[in-house]
Amino acid sequence: MNRTPFHIPSHPLLSPVLAAMLAVGASGMSASALADTALQATLSGASEVPPVQSSATGNVDASLNPSTRMLSWTVNYTGLSGPASAAHFHGPAMAGQNAGVVVPLSGKMSSPIKGSATLTSDQMADLLAGKWYVNVHTQSNPGGEIRGQVTVRP
Repeated sequence: MNRTPFHIPSHPLLSPVLAAMLAVGASGMSASALADTALQATLSGASEVPPVQSSATGNVDASLNPSTRMLSWTVNYTGLSGPASAAHFHGPAMAGQNAGVVVPLSGKMSSPIKGSATLTSDQMADLLAGKWYVNVHTQSNPGGEIRGQVTVRP
């Protein structure tokens, strides 16, 4: 019997992490062998759409477990015009575009905001493709005072 090695077709929407997951599944290895994917975002008023005049800054440090699809995050910020009234992951949208809430951040809105959520496969694909952003809202800026596009940490 002639066996051909498993081949994963190339496609611009197929991220390296998803390709690795497919290869692991096809090879019979456990998906738990894949390492968590580190994600990051830098938050600023200039990244809001439209831009917001704010001296506030922030960052997002997140981790995605590819086998459980569990996203965990810590959002740190400083200098907001007032207390944070809400914060969310939005998508799918590239930088410069707006989109609806995908994952609301819950609990206390004071910095740091920590949490986790289980994503669907489609949500995970959009997140890994850079199509999610985080923004932090205040009473003075109900559409968002600071925002940053989530990317895979190099």
